[in-house]
Amino acid sequence: MSKESMNSFAGKWALITGASSGLGLEFADLLAAQNVNLVLAARRQEPMKKLAADLRRKYGVDVLVEAIDLASPGAAGRLKSGLDAKSVIVDILLNNAGYGLHGDLLETPIERTANMIQLNITTLTELTYLFGRDMAERRSGHILLVASLMAFQAVPTYAAYAATKAYVLTLGEALHDELRPHGVVATTLCPGHTETGFDEAAGATASALLRLLTMKPRPVATSGIRALLRGRAMEIAGLSNKMVAFSNRLTPRSMQRATMKRVVDA
Repeated sequence: MSKESMNSFAGKWALITGASSGLGLEFADLLAAQNVNLVLAARRQEPMKKLAADLRRKYGVDVLVEAIDLASPGAAGRLKSGLDAKSVIVDILLNNAGYGLHGDLLETPIERTANMIQLNITTLTELTYLFGRDMAERRSGHILLVASLMAFQAVPTYAAYAATKAYVLTLGEALHDELRPHGVVATTLCPGHTETGFDEAAGATASALLRLLTMKPRPVATSGIRALLRGRAMEIAGLSNKMVAFSNRLTPRSMQRATMKRVVDA
């Protein structure tokens, strides 16, 4: 990141959800390197405590650990109230928490699908509302929503997950225009297949083709932070993923579904 970028976030507080693994770790390191204080929020406390200790030692920033099941109803409100009680003003919200489920919808327990929807859509929306409202009142703030390349088309065997990410993408793009007059930047990051724990959590094995297209998490996170700093509405991480999204403009939706089915299940 440039020195100018570092100065724009330095000394502020960022809330990172899903901060115990994957992209959350990279977001945390990138922001801490810019002298940003962090609130790490996820279910698993021990990985976050270790990360917090590492970041404090490495960068000298303040780091709070909030162990919370963000998929539980009302979690966003509880997290917001807890931070308000500590007088923590969140200037940067990274809505990174989320997971996918692989398999046909009717073969997946509906309770698992509902839990995923609660986290990927409901909690994300509530957090954006609660913290975004404060940012708008202060006329300053940044919000990054993490969607997916799957947001651009329907994906058989990832039907509900792709649908949740389509929601995140359209929500984020609309919020970019709604919040801009209030001095708040909303950016949506769309990663393709990334080397995180996504496949294991989704109950999937990456196809040979998907493995070829897999990106490391660091450049994905870097592209998201850079897009947020530049005030972009949406960023697709990686040239090959940009090409995939662009090709959807030129192909019938039935072809898109068939192509994605082959890519994810080959």
